[in-house]
Amino acid sequence: MHANLITPTPSAYTYPLLVKHLLTNAQCLYGEQEITYRGALRYSYRTFREHIGRLASALSTLAVQHGSTVAVMDWDSHRYLECYFGVPMMGATLFTVNVRLSAQQILYTLNDAQAEVVLVHADFVPLLEEIWDGLTNVRHVVVLADNAPMPHTTLPVAGEYEALLAHASPDFAFADFDERTRAATFYTTGTTGDPKGVSYSHRDIVLHTMATATTLCAPRDGQRLHREDVYMPITPMFHVLAWGMPYIAVMLGLKIVLPGRYAADLLLKLHETERVTFSHCVPTLLQMLLQAAEGGMHDLSGWKVLIGGSALSPALCESALDRGIDVFAGYGMSETGPVVALAQLPPGRKPADRQEEIRMRCATGRPVPLAELRIVDEHLRDVPHDGKHQGEIVLRTPYLTQGYFNKPAASEELWAGGYLHTQDIAVMTPDGFVQIVDRIKDVIKTGGEWVSSIEVESLIAQVPGVQESAVIGVRDAKWGERPMAFVVGKPGARLKAEAIRDCLLAHAEAKRISKYAVPELDRIAFVAEIPKTSVGKINKKALRENAA
Repeated sequence: MHANLITPTPSAYTYPLLVKHLLTNAQCLYGEQEITYRGALRYSYRTFREHIGRLASALSTLAVQHGSTVAVMDWDSHRYLECYFGVPMMGATLFTVNVRLSAQQILYTLNDAQAEVVLVHADFVPLLEEIWDGLTNVRHVVVLADNAPMPHTTLPVAGEYEALLAHASPDFAFADFDERTRAATFYTTGTTGDPKGVSYSHRDIVLHTMATATTLCAPRDGQRLHREDVYMPITPMFHVLAWGMPYIAVMLGLKIVLPGRYAADLLLKLHETERVTFSHCVPTLLQMLLQAAEGGMHDLSGWKVLIGGSALSPALCESALDRGIDVFAGYGMSETGPVVALAQLPPGRKPADRQEEIRMRCATGRPVPLAELRIVDEHLRDVPHDGKHQGEIVLRTPYLTQGYFNKPAASEELWAGGYLHTQDIAVMTPDGFVQIVDRIKDVIKTGGEWVSSIEVESLIAQVPGVQESAVIGVRDAKWGERPMAFVVGKPGARLKAEAIRDCLLAHAEAKRISKYAVPELDRIAFVAEIPKTSVGKINKKALRENAA
């Protein structure tokens, strides 16, 4: 029996899902829309498209071709946005280097990714010099001087970025190729071993862009994105392609504000002067912005801010709402595109009260279109969607990474049973809201019960004067593990361990948490700061090592 396949006429154009096609509509309809870097440099989408052509022409003179890898070490800039398009549109791979890793980790990732050309901001030239002798594939270096004099360096510099583009042709011919071609690579750090390379094809990026945009644009009002929004990323462009949001912004033809290196005063200034309405960041950055805006004249109302990377605490959510920020959470991982769920308030359902609204905004979210999100037991059987039964989140979508770069064993473990395993323990309510309870490795096993470190952290955050907290399990001779809390106070706050413990005991008496979830007084530590990973997540591995 013949398959029931459509056979196109010979002259039909079979439209591949390529990054270049995300530009088509914006280039046609929004050519005069603006892109600005730090409020100083400004140009139109039409000029942006010319720069992409010039970038490809300049890179081709450095022998970059289909299959080459081009690494970028930069702050959030117009140059980075040009690379998001120009490099993959050539058929080359864009490698977004995590500049917050250690020098040795950056050396490892550059070699593992087989980067041939490095575009490096002047700020990172000393770092590149430090590891230069260990690099095995890099042939050319392009310096991003950022309107400053070129730095003195021993690196084999092919030229300065803007100068190279000025002398290159904008008329580079971007050919079609297989949509499964690798478009972008970056590295995710775990608790053990070397960083793992995550790659996405053109098809992956386009489908993630479409699925996420569909979800963000769907609500009638609130927690949404539309074509009159002004977009400013506050998630580093090296981190999971800034959650894929720049591709959505360009596809929709939005005004884009690129802030460079993050500083609270500059971000608040750009928000005001450029009339920014949509951003995304990790909770620590939102906290930083709220603190910087305290006592000032900054009007934050109408700013829609998507939170990811770590859980959005109810206390932080309420603080943002009080300042008029339309804040809500999203969920994903480096391996998932990343967005697979968003905590948008569902249509036709008004929260019963403020607390229910905050709970819904802080939830992990509801799955986006095309995402098959299941919560399963150890045998891959679905657990009841009753908000109580816990299981691991496993996924299938058409844009998940298909495996780690050069790590077949880890890739098979990631995809065991044909589903991508997130290692996140969660519950799901009947209306489809998912709430992560904890990471598998972070669940505290004590007194014969499992304690959610995330839930305890959210309750500690309700204590007046608490800015941030992290809870881990530490060894205990009697109970196996007991919780330990690290707490950062707000400036000027005078916190006591008794206040933290009394709050948690009250919740235990109300059966909100187990009595085993309450740390002893000598296991409540007040610290100046909590260690973070290179992308701003709480580093519980470091906390466990320090506690040991």
